[in-house]
Amino acid sequence: MTNAIQILVDADACPVKDEIYRVAWRHEVAVKVVSNSRLRVPDHSLIERVVVSDGFDAADDWIAEAANDRSIVVTADILLADRALKAGASVLGPNGKPFTMASIGPAIATRAIMADLRSGMSEGMGGPPPFSKADRSQFLQALDGALVRIKRQT
Repeated sequence: MTNAIQILVDADACPVKDEIYRVAWRHEVAVKVVSNSRLRVPDHSLIERVVVSDGFDAADDWIAEAANDRSIVVTADILLADRALKAGASVLGPNGKPFTMASIGPAIATRAIMADLRSGMSEGMGGPPPFSKADRSQFLQALDGALVRIKRQT
């Protein structure tokens, strides 16, 4: 069933899993929740828990290999987003912001600059802003829109 639409979730730190399930059920789309440890997922025929080894990037590797042009990958990991885009997938951050071939290069460059800055500082620079209701709402709209676009391609 490789032609079926699927949502691949980089699940270990994903704050929008419940939203993904709701949208997937409405669209009747399979979800693969990929993590390094066993996470609680709903008991539903469309939801599959995929537990990979705790090896470095094992979840990312699994998702990148499973991604294709009928996949939506949900991740905050910029390097995984790049790999998924190259596999033809649509990619959304948990805040609903899409990663695209046009935006991924600058995102990778910014990630590298921030890593350099953090490594040179003795005190933390802080992390991303707190996840908000607006982020959650934007994500729901973006996921729904991405599913509609993929369905129209068939």
